Amino acid sequence: MATLRIGAVGDLHYGRESRDVLKQVFQAVDRERPEVMLLLGDLTDYGTLEEAQGLTRELRTNLAVPTLAVLGNHDFEGGAADAIRATLREGGITVLDGDSCEVKGVGFAGVKGFCGGFGRGALGPWGEDVIKGFVNEAVQEALKLESALARLRTPARIVLLHYAPIVDTVVGEPPEIFPWMGSSRLEEPLGRLGVTAIFHGHAHKGQAEGRTASGTPVYNVSLPLMARLTPECPIRVLEVDTEAPSDQNLKR
Repeated sequence: MATLRIGAVGDLHYGRESRDVLKQVFQAVDRERPEVMLLLGDLTDYGTLEEAQGLTRELRTNLAVPTLAVLGNHDFEGGAADAIRATLREGGITVLDGDSCEVKGVGFAGVKGFCGGFGRGALGPWGEDVIKGFVNEAVQEALKLESALARLRTPARIVLLHYAPIVDTVVGEPPEIFPWMGSSRLEEPLGRLGVTAIFHGHAHKGQAEGRTASGTPVYNVSLPLMARLTPECPIRVLEVDTEAPSDQNLKR
């Protein structure tokens, strides 16, 4: 049976004081020996090119496995998202933005996602143009995700997001900010297209695990949350059977 060992963490918020935090992550990677690492957005703190360059140097030096990433809202703060994406890619990081790829027989699809709320509380495209534009951003991110997943032909398919696709992994944050933590529109393509697991960040005070309406596991791997729950290993590690159907291939 062929398996792929996946490590995942989000919200590195790389800045001038980040080396000690990253050291804990790299030590966990060395111990757990994932075959691929996933970085779930907010890679930088203020979205500057300088931060991205520093993070890229750290990743290139300390991660000797294929590394996939999506950007987060912090990575857009400085208006340099395109330069950040390019810097990471030049450093050997695969940045997904409506894209898909395969690593050792497992398919990966990723987008940043967006906010807007969940279920009956989700904001609808009604009223002022600015509201319609806001909702359309979430819709477009969901469409990008659907397109990326549709291109995959692997039995196992893993989704990378920054924003949460379900409310369960957001619980623990102040209820007033739930709408800014994610969007249930991101969940809509997942059940239809058959997904093995979903990883996201963003919800620093949320829950570590949840499930979509169709039963797919969702993992919140925000570093502040992981460091609080499992300080000895602030990354999530899963083994995936590369040959089993998508709903049967999680090993851990």
